[in-house]
Amino acid sequence: MSNIRRMHLLLRTLLHLFLAARRPPLGLWAESTLPLRVLPTDIDLARHVNNGVYFSLMDLARLDLMVRSGTWAKMRRRGWSPVSNAQTIAFRKSLRLWQRFSIESKVVGFDSRVIYFEHRMVADGEIYARAHVATRLVSKSGPVSNAEIFAEFGHPPADLMLPDWIHGWREANALPSTRKSAPHAWT
Repeated sequence: MSNIRRMHLLLRTLLHLFLAARRPPLGLWAESTLPLRVLPTDIDLARHVNNGVYFSLMDLARLDLMVRSGTWAKMRRRGWSPVSNAQTIAFRKSLRLWQRFSIESKVVGFDSRVIYFEHRMVADGEIYARAHVATRLVSKSGPVSNAEIFAEFGHPPADLMLPDWIHGWREANALPSTRKSAPHAWT
């Protein structure tokens, strides 16, 4: 099943890349909505969306926002790629096979290293799950600085304030830099 899921995810990503280019333009700092339906490749043996699939679906939502805002084309021209740095999710209700839902997404802030997105899985006007994703842009020479990002995409709105709890979450969950050792040992 996992090979089928991976192939399906690749095809679904390519489809949404194509579809996003045909949806109405959107500003990078705006809220976006991506309507979806739960497909058979999204569910697990409990017959609801697999917990790992939520993050893959949120990748589609970020891609939709980047394409519609013109950010994706600018990133590709510069040779920049987005990568997830950290993620957290809370579940409230299960999304079931064939259920219609949307992913509501927006940039909620940034710090000196990453840009933070909030994603909400919404069905029937209710939040089913909410996630926060810390992302970075990287180039062949390493991480892209905020100065480069803002020069390319514009500065965020002045009232965009990162929630305080996110700083603590990132610090508590951070792994050592790739330039430092990170030996494995259960303690």
